[in-house]
Amino acid sequence: MLLCRSFLTVDRFTEKYGNIANAKDYDGKPKYWGRFNQGVVTISLPDVAFSSGGDMDKFWELMEERTELCHTALKCRHEHLEGTLSDVAPILWQHGAFARLKKGEKIDKLLHHGYSTISLGYAGLYEAVKFMTHHSHTDKGKGEAFGLQIMKFLNDKCNQWKAEEDIDYSPYGTPIESTTYRFAKCLKKKFGDDIFEKLDGHDRNYITNSYHVPVFEEVNPFGKLSIESKFQDLSTGGAVSYVEAANLSNNVTAVRQLIDFIYDNILYAEINVKSDYCMNCGYDGEIKIIDEGGKLDWQCPNCGNKDHTKMSVARRTCGLN
Repeated sequence: MLLCRSFLTVDRFTEKYGNIANAKDYDGKPKYWGRFNQGVVTISLPDVAFSSGGDMDKFWELMEERTELCHTALKCRHEHLEGTLSDVAPILWQHGAFARLKKGEKIDKLLHHGYSTISLGYAGLYEAVKFMTHHSHTDKGKGEAFGLQIMKFLNDKCNQWKAEEDIDYSPYGTPIESTTYRFAKCLKKKFGDDIFEKLDGHDRNYITNSYHVPVFEEVNPFGKLSIESKFQDLSTGGAVSYVEAANLSNNVTAVRQLIDFIYDNILYAEINVKSDYCMNCGYDGEIKIIDEGGKLDWQCPNCGNKDHTKMSVARRTCGLN
């Protein structure tokens, strides 16, 4: 199973091992369906940066230490899967979802040789770069260069482990969802409640996901996609870029221009539009999210309505269980 932004590695098993999954429609060509991911372990890049105190040598020393810790955890996931019999999930392993193995057959051969992937996740590239260089990774100078250096380091580690173990490790822009708040909470506890305000003047309860441009930086959609495409190229295990837009139902031309730009410049991106309606007052726009004592809720910015039965909120929903 490959989730919302996971990328497959290049098929390197078919030529050498042939039809190892016993696919009925095997044609000898590279296989890009019926494959899966063994799991993800994510490194908090801001924690590495803050822990280094801004010392570059210490930063790379900690990067080596933390990525190897992630590697150990990933190997635990892999080793836990080894020896698993196809009988545990017949639809997946015996009836073609992933493979057509025999009853009682182990899935081990599908864990090696690149048939499946395993992911070194990362989060908070912006915060790490900002702390270490005093520049955003979007600045097309020192910040961007350091951000790309971090991404290359993650790729090099994955390639090293892959060569040593015949397992397809790859760097992955983790969809950390609620963990973005968890990471931020841990950073504030460890380094002080004002850590983000000291960093860039923006206090917040989240870290910036993967290589994304921080939401408070002013940038047009085309510029954002151009910047992020450079980092997405190095997020070979998976990533997605987003463009946040207002209600574009009356500007379909702009949507088409964005889609064309995505097609020409970046591998995977999405456009999030907001089209909400308050039935209490007739407001047609964006219903706001408010924080009430740590609990998030919807509220009409026009009349203050918080009754969910009297509002329509359209959002892209993402949740993986």
